This record gives sequence, structure tokens and C-alpha cells, in this order.
Amino acid sequence: MIEIQSVSKYYGIYKALDAVSLSISEGEFFSLLGPSGCGKTTLLRSIAGFETPTEGEILIDGVPSVDLPPNRRPTNMVFQNYAIFPHLDVSENVAYGLKRLRLSAEEERKRVADALDQVRLSGLGKRKAHELSGGQRQRVALARALVMRPKVLLLDEPLSALDKKLREEMQVELRMLQKAVGITFVLVTHDQYEALALSDRIAVMFGGRIAQIATPKEIYQRPRTKKVADFLGGMNFLTAKVLGERDDAVSVDAARFGAVNLDKPQGFAAANGEVTIGIRPERLRLLWDDDRAPHELAGRIENRAYFGEVTHLMIGVDGLEQPLSMVETNNYGADDLPIGAEIRLAYDPDAFVLLAEDPPVSRV
Repeated sequence: MIEIQSVSKYYGIYKALDAVSLSISEGEFFSLLGPSGCGKTTLLRSIAGFETPTEGEILIDGVPSVDLPPNRRPTNMVFQNYAIFPHLDVSENVAYGLKRLRLSAEEERKRVADALDQVRLSGLGKRKAHELSGGQRQRVALARALVMRPKVLLLDEPLSALDKKLREEMQVELRMLQKAVGITFVLVTHDQYEALALSDRIAVMFGGRIAQIATPKEIYQRPRTKKVADFLGGMNFLTAKVLGERDDAVSVDAARFGAVNLDKPQGFAAANGEVTIGIRPERLRLLWDDDRAPHELAGRIENRAYFGEVTHLMIGVDGLEQPLSMVETNNYGADDLPIGAEIRLAYDPDAFVLLAEDPPVSRV
């Protein structure tokens, strides 16, 4: 549905996008994820036609679109601030874009009613904008975009203004809506958990470039670089010495974790015989009383933070430069362990991932 071919965008000497290429399939929920200033919104606005790339081409449904104005593209956009017109009621807001199509009054009413039904706002057509909750305003913005029957819906951080509980509820609704209407959704977000929860695939961006494109599970469990791993949920990083290599695997000495065999990513190269490896905090677990595990370490609690259903622990281990971060559910009393307590933790060597070096980034 969308083909982005070597797209670059300059603002003077500043490079907002650096030769970005990617493909988005018809009916896919695709997320552009990254920190502020990484270029994700510039890329979304380039797809919409609000920005013109300095170099490269964008094809939408097979049609070259760089020179097409926004109103001639089969796309519609939901903005971060929703852009609800305060002087219009809900139905009038939703119908606003239909005016240029010169539909009959009956057809216009039907399309507005269908759009409101899709977003579960049936019966609220006469309500004024100031009478709407945050979640309802977000639904009005979605209905106004969907009523135009686009092939691609572009979403610029549409949930960022909502509180945590409502945001989580709307994430579920947004995914259900996308499945129901069946069109391509492209979401811009800086919230990694939102991207993981909603997407079929995610493109992680830094410095105007794409660092990795993959499914949520793959990008979380098998990040390519330290930067991607750290941005998506946090990770314990270790410097390990290379013991040996095969075509598809690397054996390393992971300090107190011992020898670990790892899949070798494409283009892998060790620097001075050392590599960076990582393990997610939730892949470490506490051992209680007489529990035993094939692989375990002794340590002590250096810090802790209570988060309701889980406790986040920082574990000091002799021989490791940095404490290990781990997350433990509170079913067995992790929330009662004091700072300084001696503990044992278990790990699975298969949970380690080999991380490539992050390429240097220049924005000029």
C-alpha cells in the first residue's frame, strides 16, 4: 500500500530524514516509533503530503505521490490535538470533509451515521464539542477521518493527551477499529508499549534513519542494536569476550554468567574481541528458599521500587560493574525484601541477545 524509496528531507543543512526506505502492506497496522526529533512525524507528514521530500519517492497504492497535494492522496490524518471545530456539533465536524464531494443530503447523513457507529458515538451527533470527554473527542477525530473512506489512515500520536487508563482503553478500541475497517493504519508514537500493543510491525527510528523494522515480538526479544534494546523496555547490558565463532553463532564469556552461545546477526563484527550482549529484566527471576535452577547467581538488593503488581529490583553481583535490573511479581513477597538482602537469581542463557554497534548519526 505504501512504498517509501530513499526519502530524505532537509531543512537548510539539517537532515530530518536520511535515505529512509520501507514498505507497508495493505491492511497493516504499522507504527513509526522513536524519541522526539527522530524524524517519525516528518515521515508521516511526507506520506500525507504536508511535507515534500528533498529526495526520494513515495508511492501510495502504486501511485507516485511526492508531487500530489494532500487532498488528492487516498489518505487521511488524525492529528495529535484532534483539531475539533468548537463551533460545530459532532455530526457537523464529521461531515466537514464531505462537503467538497457534493454528495446528496441523504448520502451525507448515511456516511456520517456509519462513521459515528464505527467509533461507537451513535446518538451523539448533536452534541457540541465542549460537551465531549477526551476519549469522545478522539473518536470524533477518527470518525471525521474514516468518513472520507481513505485507503490509509495516518495517526500522529492521537492518544498522547489522554490519561493512562483512558489511553489504555483507547488502544484496545483503536486496534479493534482497525481490524473492523480493514484499511492500513500508520501510527506515530514515542510510547514503546503503545507500539508493541497495537502494531503488526514497528519501525524504530533514530536520527532520521530506521534502525530496525520487525514484528513487536521480534523487535522486543531480538533487537539488533543496544540503542533499540534500551529504547524498548530497558535491558541489562554486559561486555563479553568472544571465545569462538561459527557461520551462524558466536560463543562468548559473559563474566559471572559463564559461557553463552548466541545467534550471530547479519553483518556481525567483534571489536577487539569484545561484544555487547543483553538480557531483559523479566528474564531474571528470584529463587526462594530451597529452589534450584540450572543457572543461578548470588547477589544482594541495592535498590527497589514498588509498582503494584511487580517490584523492580537492582541487584549487585560481585564481578559485574553495574547492578542487574530485574522485575519480579509480588506473589511471593518480592515487595517485602529489604535493601541489602542476600538473594539468588536464576537466568536462562538462551535469553541473552547479541547486539550490534549503533551506527554513527550525522544530522548535517
